[in-house]
Amino acid sequence: MQENSPATLEKIQQAALDEFSEKGFLGASLRQIVKHAGVTTGAFYGYFSSKEALFASIVEPHAAALMGRFMEAQISFAELPQKEQPEHMGVESGAYTRWMVEYICQHRDPVKLLLCRAEGTGYQNFVHNMVEVEVESTLQYIEVLRRLGRKVPELDRQMCHILASSMFNGIFEVVIHDMPYEQAMHYVNQLRDFYTAGWMKLMTP
Repeated sequence: MQENSPATLEKIQQAALDEFSEKGFLGASLRQIVKHAGVTTGAFYGYFSSKEALFASIVEPHAAALMGRFMEAQISFAELPQKEQPEHMGVESGAYTRWMVEYICQHRDPVKLLLCRAEGTGYQNFVHNMVEVEVESTLQYIEVLRRLGRKVPELDRQMCHILASSMFNGIFEVVIHDMPYEQAMHYVNQLRDFYTAGWMKLMTP
């Protein structure tokens, strides 16, 4: 088999997936990846310039899919006429969350790398970046409510960050614990109900 074949690339990525899953990016050994893939070091460098480039080749498609769909949901809500936004609160995010759970369950191993094994790479702040987007959207929505004449108690950035962070980390427990799809969806729906009720309480004077 030629070393520059698609099968060789697949073998390298599968060996890397196993190594990164077990040891994380920082602990993973490039030597072990090459050994378990059954290829030469030269063959490896024909595909990837570094261990991080290899890690990125596995997780980037999933990072792009998850963040891309997340941003679409945020933008879709923000572009609604302001007077319609209160009626749509949670609709776009709910649809995204359901899609996300299904996506995660279909791509468990690489998504788990992205969320749990990325320390030392450019992806280590992936969840934090999602939280920051959520915080900005929340603060903008609060301003919309005030422009509509709603009295909204003061919620500062730090509090919004704490709440958004706990919500996302709760949702991603389905990854950490490898939950089956039906169980994951059930728990995430309950979690969304919990946080939606909490936000409604905080936003009501």
